[in-house]
Amino acid sequence: MRYPKFLKNGGIIGFVAPSFGCSTEPYISLFKNAQNKFDNLGYKMKFGPNVYEDKGIGISNLPPLCGKELNDMYSEESVDAIISCGGGELMCEVVPYIDFDLVKRSEPKWYMGYSDNTNFTFLSATIADTAAIYGPCVSSFGMEPWHSSINDALLLLRGERLTVSGYDMWEKEDELPDIPPEEVNPLEPYNLNRKTEYKFFIPSDSSSMYDGKELLPVTDKEIKFEGRLIGGCMDCLVNLCGTEFDHVSDFAEKYKDDGIIWFLESCDLNVMSIRRSIFMMKHSGWFKHVKGFLIGRPLCYGQEMMGLDQYSAVTELLKQFHVPILMDLDIGHLPPMMPLIDGAYTKVSAKASTFTLEHILK
Repeated sequence: MRYPKFLKNGGIIGFVAPSFGCSTEPYISLFKNAQNKFDNLGYKMKFGPNVYEDKGIGISNLPPLCGKELNDMYSEESVDAIISCGGGELMCEVVPYIDFDLVKRSEPKWYMGYSDNTNFTFLSATIADTAAIYGPCVSSFGMEPWHSSINDALLLLRGERLTVSGYDMWEKEDELPDIPPEEVNPLEPYNLNRKTEYKFFIPSDSSSMYDGKELLPVTDKEIKFEGRLIGGCMDCLVNLCGTEFDHVSDFAEKYKDDGIIWFLESCDLNVMSIRRSIFMMKHSGWFKHVKGFLIGRPLCYGQEMMGLDQYSAVTELLKQFHVPILMDLDIGHLPPMMPLIDGAYTKVSAKASTFTLEHILK
């Protein structure tokens, strides 16, 4: 695995928009305030041509132009790290225009983004064997004040914090009071209104041969495992299954001695769609050599359909692998989110209300 050099003091951060650009409020204000923040911290900045654009469908511009922007920024030697402007809807259409051979040839540099940016962070690791950060897009750096997760992301980008832990509270936006549009503060920080409660499931030890029929929910037992970490947003991942960009089997074979840890979260998927996505990935052979699953809180948190909830949508199809399944983690679309290194060797430790990841760059 190739690891980029960490962002140095006075380094140059490049901004690109392979998915949405910062073209509407509150994202324009957040992006501008993020620039002020980075400027005050001593960083220089370089802007791709699409960062304020809104000419594409589900992305900032036409797919070839979005791909060119990313390729140009990645190959720009003066740029030390890249942060995406935002998530979006159709970055999958940009993927054919991303030059992963160029990524392989170039001096590696950190790329950070989440959600639709799975189309780069995941493929950078699995195609180009180059680590990337599944973490906040640039608008999150414009909030006032920063949540500790945003500081964690910057410290990870700087190489000063390779161990990250979960957070005490999280935001359930649909339970917040309505605010008239004219009173909305575009730089509003997270409104943390829910206490974090993880759900951990481990294989039953009732027999020496695991029959795939039982998982035990646990709260007081320490859970530890380690392996090569990959994953992202399932909405995006499932669209890559079986395409020419699906190099997961080769990746899993290369790192089978490490074992694979999957982190998965979802945005637009309801519980039935989550189950269908897990089915698709499972039967595409993606979960070979798996050591454990890390599942973020889904955006459809609390939904139940025909007796299926967010837990059984996942556990019923994954229990046959006889590995821990840790759920409702601080990963993904319900903030705050832990920054993760796609491709890094990672040690996982969890117990009761604690959850920690230690990235090891080997």
